[in-house]
Amino acid sequence: MQVDAVVLDIDGVLVDVADSYRRAIIESVDRVCGKTIDREAIQSFKDAGGFNNDWELTYAAALFVLARREGLRMDVEAFTDRIAADEDGGGLEAAKRVVSDLPSVAQARVRDQWDTDRLHDVFQALYLGEELYRELEGGDPPVSATGYIHDEPTLVEPATIADLTDRFDVGVLTGRPAAEAEIALERVDLDVPERHRFTMDDWEEGKPHPRALVELAERFDADRVAFAGDTLDDVRTARNADREDDSRVYYAIGVLTGGLTGEAGTRAFTEDGADAVLEDVNGLVDLLE
Repeated sequence: MQVDAVVLDIDGVLVDVADSYRRAIIESVDRVCGKTIDREAIQSFKDAGGFNNDWELTYAAALFVLARREGLRMDVEAFTDRIAADEDGGGLEAAKRVVSDLPSVAQARVRDQWDTDRLHDVFQALYLGEELYRELEGGDPPVSATGYIHDEPTLVEPATIADLTDRFDVGVLTGRPAAEAEIALERVDLDVPERHRFTMDDWEEGKPHPRALVELAERFDADRVAFAGDTLDDVRTARNADREDDSRVYYAIGVLTGGLTGEAGTRAFTEDGADAVLEDVNGLVDLLE
């Protein structure tokens, strides 16, 4: 697999977010709605597609919890299967359409209880902690927390960073806000110029839309690009870029250090079109040699 450029996701690839972002999803829904989902359910939402933004996954999870309370007769697997089957690409809008199965009065009660602003603020307070919340969000946090952002072990070894940046152009494509992406990149000591990254703040479409990956390839003037990520939407992003951009080749690399793990994760990545699946990102250099 010969490439000119390597593009990396952050969450589940460079840093472990099981006890940060994913924990914040679970606890935000619980604090705001009085009931929540488990970690396996989070992966069901991720696999359904359209949830590269963890705030929107939080809103969708809350919508599911509230709809169940109002009589929606679906478990989380049925709910996310409906999202995955949505013709418009899944995500939060698809979750709203699933809830429309409820009678109109029940739908109204769900909407009255569904406070996305409160969910966002609680999520950010839990994830960032009081000091970073005041710095990045402004104002006082709605809940007191030390910040789950500090509980993100690194997954990439310094030697891997050195080898990748020495041999290839390296970019970043992440659903994180820019400020939070910068914190993670500093943690793993990966210096990527701003023009070689796309964060939540830089594009509206989100994964699996190919625009950001194609634009990074253009900025690198690369003919062959590898994109490594931990979700099916990452694989779909590379596949979509390969279909859209006839002038280049894009490789999709699945990494088993996020929610997809083991044989089941390998099978899911492969069935979705991954060109290779790695135990962790540290195998990327050998794969590309």
